[in-house]
Amino acid sequence: MALDRLTSVLDAHVEGLEAAGTAKGKEAVVVSVTPASGERGPRFLLEGEGDKEFIRMNSNSYMGLGLHPEVVAAEERATRSFGAGPGAVRFISGTYAAHVSLERRLASFHGREAAMAFSSAYASVLSTIVPLVTADTVLISDELNHNCIINAMRLARPAGKGVYAHNDVSALDGVLGEWAGKAKRALVVTDGVFSMRGDHAPLAEIYEVCRRHDDAFEENVVLLVDDSHGVGAFGPTGRGTEEQTGCAPVDILVGTLGKAFGVNGGYVASTASVVGFLRESSMMYIYSNPITVGEAAAALRAVEIVDSPEGRGRLDRLRALTRRFEEGLARVGIETIPGEHPVVPLMIRDTAETRRLVRYLYENGVLVTGLAYPVVPRGDEEIRTQINADHTEADIDHVLDLLSAYRA
Repeated sequence: MALDRLTSVLDAHVEGLEAAGTAKGKEAVVVSVTPASGERGPRFLLEGEGDKEFIRMNSNSYMGLGLHPEVVAAEERATRSFGAGPGAVRFISGTYAAHVSLERRLASFHGREAAMAFSSAYASVLSTIVPLVTADTVLISDELNHNCIINAMRLARPAGKGVYAHNDVSALDGVLGEWAGKAKRALVVTDGVFSMRGDHAPLAEIYEVCRRHDDAFEENVVLLVDDSHGVGAFGPTGRGTEEQTGCAPVDILVGTLGKAFGVNGGYVASTASVVGFLRESSMMYIYSNPITVGEAAAALRAVEIVDSPEGRGRLDRLRALTRRFEEGLARVGIETIPGEHPVVPLMIRDTAETRRLVRYLYENGVLVTGLAYPVVPRGDEEIRTQINADHTEADIDHVLDLLSAYRA
């Protein structure tokens, strides 16, 4: 067999991950979904678990739009009319009216001149950062930025790289000062909401630091924000971390259609010049198929719902459920990082205890995500929970009762 020696190496690698506790492990397979009814939010049935129902507390679908009947209907109508797949990459023949309508609506939603859709937010970040980095660019990143930003930095070939302490605006100011006169362009990149912790960047302060240093760089200090966990679910009207912090529009905004909007895909919103440049230079835009026509139509309807009275109501509900859960955790005696964003980390701060609690919740029908050492630093072990607008007060109280019983 041609892979006999390679197979042993690959198996050993996976076994090493398992021994270290960093392997992802077997995936839970959803086989059925029961829609919300009365005091019960959606329930999920998993392969191998029979008729046992699970509350999903580890979903990015913050606004509960993935199961919204109008979003589902929009996808079904478009798929019946145009087929299941786009048929080609966009510059050949894969651009449809639904893609263009979605991009225009996203640009309008974020108050930008233009937007462009990608197959995912991960692809959006890689295919935006790498083309914008030249041999005369310094690339600067928050130390807790998402893996997609880290890998984009690895792929890019800048004049230099700088990493500043998490949300430390003074440290960012220092890095920009060090590179003044040494690089033509500075590209500062940060998450809007940091997905593991639920905290957010002080964007208004970061924006001001970037503007203050702008004249020292021939080709500007460019601020790029990946707000994939913020757009649609954060801020009074769902415009994300910009709105939450009172920040002026950043230079380049990356968002996702696969979290609060409940569908699939990613996007970039910026000036017409930036978007025009990216359409000609973004590798995963030019050489990869776009999201399907059905997904584009569904995403468009989701954006319209968020930007409507119904969307405001869902945002209010999401914030209320998040507060209810955080206040309940305080009563139970579980530490968290408080905030309005629906990512609510349970700071367990012990690897073995984190794994025990994740297992206990699973056995009692609650899906959560545990992050233990060495995935996170020793002492920062946590369970990430995520509130969705289609959870109910009864769902939240049920999970709190389980946590209370565990701690008793």
